[in-house]
Amino acid sequence: MIKIFTGEDRVRAQKAISKFLGENYEIFDGINLEVNDLPNIFLGTSLFGTERKIILRDLGENKSVFDKIVDYLDTPHQIALFETKLDKRSATYKSLKDKIEINEFTLPKNQDYRLVFDIYKTAKMDGKKAVAMLEKIKLIEDPINFAGLLNSQAIKDYAASQGTKEKKALKELSNLDLNLKNSKLDSWLLIESFLLRLSSLR
Repeated sequence: MIKIFTGEDRVRAQKAISKFLGENYEIFDGINLEVNDLPNIFLGTSLFGTERKIILRDLGENKSVFDKIVDYLDTPHQIALFETKLDKRSATYKSLKDKIEINEFTLPKNQDYRLVFDIYKTAKMDGKKAVAMLEKIKLIEDPINFAGLLNSQAIKDYAASQGTKEKKALKELSNLDLNLKNSKLDSWLLIESFLLRLSSLR
């Protein structure tokens, strides 16, 4: 079974995915996959059994691979496509929307996007200053939600220029997302570390 979870509210989306898959699952970054990886993911078995639980993150950014999803709708595994942004104009989306469940999680319209934009923009030039700005919102903002907003801003930046730095920022955010889920370190500390690294990306 394949389900799509999309939208900028990553907190709610992650909760829905956890409800769908449970606690133990595999994670693959879609941007790093190739078409020949799909048979193993969708049809292959693991050492722990024949049924697998899998998250594929932002596979929609890898168009050549995403387009092949329609060939694996009969997968015996539970697979969640976790898409920050999904192109609803694409032929693949139009083909999938009537065949699998698509769950969309949007952020409240009163979210302070401007502050996130300012912190992200500042971090690209001066990580320490961005960390200082972050202190103002720590008590009122959820770190996972904030990281999702950072990711949205990075995607917008990449869509605008598609430069090397913008691409590296997306990879760093992908690592941040993994660390926020798996690391025992404080979530805000992980975010601060990302903001400090952002200015040094080339």
